[in-house]
Amino acid sequence: MILTIRNIVSIIKAQWVGQNETAIVDSISIDSRSLLNDENTLFFALYGPNHDGHLFIEELIAKGVSHFVVRKIPEGLELKAKFLIVEDTLDALQKFAAYYRSLFDFPIIGITGSNGKTIIKEWLNFLLSPDYNIIRSPKSYNSQVGVPLSILGINEKHNLGIFEAGISQMHEMEKLQKIIQPTIGILTNIGSAHDEGFSSVAEKIKEKLKLFISVNVLILNKNKTICAFINPKIKQFSWCSDDKSADVFITKKNIGEVTELHVTYREDTFPITIPFQDQASIENAIHCMMVMLYFGYNHRVIQTRMAQLYPVEMRLKVKNGIYNCTLIDDSYSSDFQSLKIALDFLENQNQHKKKTIILSDIFQSGLGNEELYSLVSQLIISNKINRVIGIGETITQYKSKFINCITFKNVSDFTNAFEKLNFENETILIKGARNFHFEEIVSILEEKTHETVLEINLNAISHNLTFYKSKLEPKTKMMVMVKAFGYGNGGFEIAKLLEHHKVDYLGVAFADEGISLKNAGIRVPIMVLNPETTSFTAIIQHYLEPEIYSVKGLKAFLKIAEQKKLKHFPIHIKIDTGMHRLGFEEDNLVDLIQILKGNETVQIKSILSHMATSDDLNHDTFSKSQIALFEKLSTQIQTELNIKPILHILNTSGISNYPEAQYDMVRLGIGLYGISNDEEEQKELENVGTLKSVISQIRTIDKGESVGYGRKFIAERNTKVATIPVGYADGIRRSWGNGVGFVTINGKQAKIIGSICMDMLMVDVTDIDCKEGSTVIIFGENPTVPFMAKELNTIPYEILTSISQRVKRVFFRE
Repeated sequence: MILTIRNIVSIIKAQWVGQNETAIVDSISIDSRSLLNDENTLFFALYGPNHDGHLFIEELIAKGVSHFVVRKIPEGLELKAKFLIVEDTLDALQKFAAYYRSLFDFPIIGITGSNGKTIIKEWLNFLLSPDYNIIRSPKSYNSQVGVPLSILGINEKHNLGIFEAGISQMHEMEKLQKIIQPTIGILTNIGSAHDEGFSSVAEKIKEKLKLFISVNVLILNKNKTICAFINPKIKQFSWCSDDKSADVFITKKNIGEVTELHVTYREDTFPITIPFQDQASIENAIHCMMVMLYFGYNHRVIQTRMAQLYPVEMRLKVKNGIYNCTLIDDSYSSDFQSLKIALDFLENQNQHKKKTIILSDIFQSGLGNEELYSLVSQLIISNKINRVIGIGETITQYKSKFINCITFKNVSDFTNAFEKLNFENETILIKGARNFHFEEIVSILEEKTHETVLEINLNAISHNLTFYKSKLEPKTKMMVMVKAFGYGNGGFEIAKLLEHHKVDYLGVAFADEGISLKNAGIRVPIMVLNPETTSFTAIIQHYLEPEIYSVKGLKAFLKIAEQKKLKHFPIHIKIDTGMHRLGFEEDNLVDLIQILKGNETVQIKSILSHMATSDDLNHDTFSKSQIALFEKLSTQIQTELNIKPILHILNTSGISNYPEAQYDMVRLGIGLYGISNDEEEQKELENVGTLKSVISQIRTIDKGESVGYGRKFIAERNTKVATIPVGYADGIRRSWGNGVGFVTINGKQAKIIGSICMDMLMVDVTDIDCKEGSTVIIFGENPTVPFMAKELNTIPYEILTSISQRVKRVFFRE
């Protein structure tokens, strides 16, 4: 579509306010959120009881849109854009679509009825697409707004259109008829949908039939009530199962999971098998077959294609995906018109900043491949898609048209490479033509239901945070560590809660953790404790604040920062006071100070160090020596550079054991999650995480029988054994099995017997009243994480952070 403003003014009878009537318009928009809006877009500011597009005009002007169809010009914007003023913007959109439709002369199938419109449309597209370049309504775009937007997708290469029309009250269909102007009509049925908009069934029938006032033929199930209202001048092509006067007479019988239709047409009878048995699907399939008969298809083609019909998913679905991804499932269609709509839908979800599209070859575009994939590339670039994964031989040939694109010839190749694609913290649009079977991709990416869950008590986190805050001076800031997926508890949800509690900083180990939080909308400053030099660019891009711990790292960061002409970018200087892990040593300070003196590219936001033994008062002398050295070295840096940064050295144990060294900020870590090395302090903390599962199966084994791999457990009596769906792949250490550990069922301890398996463990429930489906506590109040850590000769950190992300986190408040 390429029209000038002058053309459009006359079409919609608008008052033109602006200059340059020869300006080109090549797209129409009604959605301010669409990233396809640009300088060549004409935006219709639709108005309704719950929406006013005029409110978004100023925002759109800022994005580069300059032409608007409006009821009135918003105050203050008169000179900032060009306006076409009309009485009714929806009416103007419909008039424009009707004009645009009149520019094309090829068969248009118009479908209406109470049910089945979208399914018939999609099935007709499948059945006829081998022979036609089809334009059709995307999804269920059959309303007063959806129909004109669908029509505006026509291009000169299309030679068949399929559009559905839905109404809910009187005087709507005549508007849609003028827009669609169908040459072939299909009336699906007349049911009870939208009855409230009509005074009688007769009134509803009359209104729906207005779509067909100018068709060459009307396809319908012969019905005396409906036929009484049809204009005799309209040619009918009817079918029926109980009236042999219909053009096509059909009988049917169920065979297994399919239905066999026996079709009699023009004194010829032939069978058709369809893979459905429900009445609605049978009727929808027959309407499609009638279109094929009308178009002159031979029986063999009809039989072959009808047998391949499939269930239609009529709406885009948003699903939870693995690795904190959000899936938009559009895995049954791939055409240019619906791609535009799916991309807008993707943008409107807005769960993640990172966006990926998995796209199959595109069909029924009416365009040559060169032009088509150039347009698809432009669409994807406009929607700021970060990554394109193409599947199909054709899209593979045009891979070079896309930025950051990887392609596969088929779904099998994609599946084999899945682990290397690193899906995480992103929204993924999955859009594929039916024959590519993208439902297999959805199955791989969709979050699997797991009967084992880690319940996170947000009230307990708030309590523990308040407990540690009570130990601080009023002026002391707090950084909270949310690294390692919030110590295994879930990073983003906990970060949101901490933001609500107005903590001063969040701490993460690596850049990707911080990027995930920023992408999720977290606004609290985030410090990256262990940044790799390769992540510096990403850190700057996402405005994270890196910890700098070496001269080499400082020079590398300054080089990138200077190239980007940054000013006063915040960094944090780590000094080594005895941990001997990371940090500037005393001998390095001369070089550090020399490099930073007079440098305005960065700003030292804080100076920090890390204590090695703050949890063990047996090393009190060493801890105090660390604090003293920190005081000395931080003072030297401050004095020579004439700065006053935030100083911090205390971790969770340090907050309790060395309150005199609070300085300007402390760093709260595992204490937030209810873990302390101090027995008295542990009593003050609340348990945050409870790992729960259920009993999958219970069996009784005889004395002398074994359980599990390697026969490590031999029953000394008849034993009732319960199997629980959690194992070492979920983070339960194998050394916790074979009688060492236990779980809690109905308040009683059940010993783990035999070796812990990858996905399961077994317990002795001989003396416990339980049944399949009973709740099992893996850890929480009993056993506690500190108890498990002690028994396994490890630390609570390892227990918590080992819980697999395949275990669903469930957050709750009591």
